[in-house]
Amino acid sequence: MGALSHLRVLDLSRVLAGPWSGQILADLGAEVIKVERPGSGDDTRAWGPPFLKDAAGENTSEAAYYLSANRNKHSVTIDFTQPEGQRLVRELAAKSDILIENFKVGGLAAYGLDYASLKAINPKLIYCSITGFGQTGPYAKRAGYDFMIQGLGGLMSITGRPEGEEGAGPVKVGVALTDILTGLYSTVAILAALAHRDQGGGGQHIDMALLDVQVACLANQAMNYLTTGVAPRRLGNAHPNIVPYQDFPTADGDFILTVGNDKQFRKFAEVAGQPQWADDPRFATNNLRVTNRAQLIPLIRQATVFKTTAQWVEQLEQAGVPCGPVNDLSQVFQDPQVKHRGLAVEIPHVLGGVVPQVASPIRLSETPVQYRNAPPLLGEHTDVILGAVLGLGEADIARLREAGVL
Repeated sequence: MGALSHLRVLDLSRVLAGPWSGQILADLGAEVIKVERPGSGDDTRAWGPPFLKDAAGENTSEAAYYLSANRNKHSVTIDFTQPEGQRLVRELAAKSDILIENFKVGGLAAYGLDYASLKAINPKLIYCSITGFGQTGPYAKRAGYDFMIQGLGGLMSITGRPEGEEGAGPVKVGVALTDILTGLYSTVAILAALAHRDQGGGGQHIDMALLDVQVACLANQAMNYLTTGVAPRRLGNAHPNIVPYQDFPTADGDFILTVGNDKQFRKFAEVAGQPQWADDPRFATNNLRVTNRAQLIPLIRQATVFKTTAQWVEQLEQAGVPCGPVNDLSQVFQDPQVKHRGLAVEIPHVLGGVVPQVASPIRLSETPVQYRNAPPLLGEHTDVILGAVLGLGEADIARLREAGVL
């Protein structure tokens, strides 16, 4: 039994932020019912190639993007633009603990599926709304996508090569990080609301915004600005507050050096054959190294090119200096630590034999994550869920399907 196996989640979301939260809850044991549009479903089902391959090596209908955020869920197709579809979703909500949605502000009110409407029939419902800009404010009605929020929310202003270097300019993060972080924050908020409910409180509405999350996650960079009034600039792979803390060239590639304190810097200088750096009045403390970054970094780059990446990693690890290679994803999933931790898993799939998945990083000693079901086909569980949860018979389901509701 998973830690959340006593809960039912109605997932009306699509793309990434909402589905990511739903998948976390599903991994932890919750029953997650994903409600999708008949015929098309979640937008990401079509976001390929790549697609899952079947046993013959041919593309299936299941895009890899969709497969990344929807395991352990049940897919039910309901057209809730129709009155009978609205009735079915309301009945499911009445029997659910949590609802996740990411429609535009006010978008579900027209169908009687907004928080106020569903609270009237299920006062204990925890209703999580995810939008680009939140339920209030001058931008509330705008659509918001990860890429534009990375730009608007400041992340791209501190990501990319410094001004004056070749290729300088703002760069987005290589994964939809704002969506992922919003999914994580949404899960935390849902669990907090559950704790409140379990202590005798009722349900509540959770207002999550991609912009809010993006700004909150600027962390030290935001505080650097708020404490100085100076907007941080792009530093490429360098760190604004720690030196040396970036990539350096080697004899056969690059490696990452992450010196976190003065003791580690002294050890690094010794391994680099430059012990005098640790006592140099320009470099003896992190404060000094940050101030004199422009003098120190070229010296380090001149030294690192004389050893291979493997040599640097081996020697610095022995000295207790944090460092590592720059891996592509093929190297990541061949890394011995990644393999030991089981971060790649396979789940049986009705179309492809098995579907590969990235494992959950959550490790619970008593209620571990379980990989019960592959990401579902569109509408795969419609009949089962409507029968088991709402008590509909075969004739009722057939009538609804004939009417285009399912």
